[in-house]
Amino acid sequence: MARLRVGVLISGRGSNLQALIDACADPAFPAEIRLVISNVPGAPGLARAERAGIRTDIIDHKQFPDRESFDAALDLALDGAGIELVCLAGFMRLLTDGFVERWRDRMINIHPSLLPAFKGVKVHERVLAAGVRFTGCTVHFVRPAMDEGPIIVQSVVAVLPGDYAARLAERVLAEEHKIYPLALRLIAEGRVRVTDERAEISDTVGPVPAALSNPTG
Repeated sequence: MARLRVGVLISGRGSNLQALIDACADPAFPAEIRLVISNVPGAPGLARAERAGIRTDIIDHKQFPDRESFDAALDLALDGAGIELVCLAGFMRLLTDGFVERWRDRMINIHPSLLPAFKGVKVHERVLAAGVRFTGCTVHFVRPAMDEGPIIVQSVVAVLPGDYAARLAERVLAEEHKIYPLALRLIAEGRVRVTDERAEISDTVGPVPAALSNPTG
């Protein structure tokens, strides 16, 4: 079976990118990273990709007059590499509705909370301020609204007495590194279907959804 061709968008250090690189290094893993794009020149994640022999590209959003033209450049690069699924891994740009719809059910994101709780930024600080006992992380399909979309995988992390944001973030990040490759595997094995805006997970490997195997422009 052909491996799913993946493109990863980053803006920073790329720790979740590294988790995906490590998973895809196994020849038996059903996906491969074909392209890593950063909107920030010199982002440390680019070096991670280069060390793994993965093609990289820099598309600096500051060089474009608006979001639409920037997203069009992203789209062109992804299409040119034959990408079937996009993974957002610390990509710190809001994408236009048009781009999101173009990649509907073919683009996933990881967020450091148990969505739909604590969308947006400063997540761990808000978790601690709210006094909740559990938090976690979520991999989901991307929709136009921020941190919305069908949930694929989640992992729960306990909030411990005396926790502060950085310490909590470390424990959540360790779980992110587990569930992002898991979500990618499930999709690449054809085990995820989106029905009525819910991601349904099958126990058995199946054909890759047509939206992925035959992407249309």
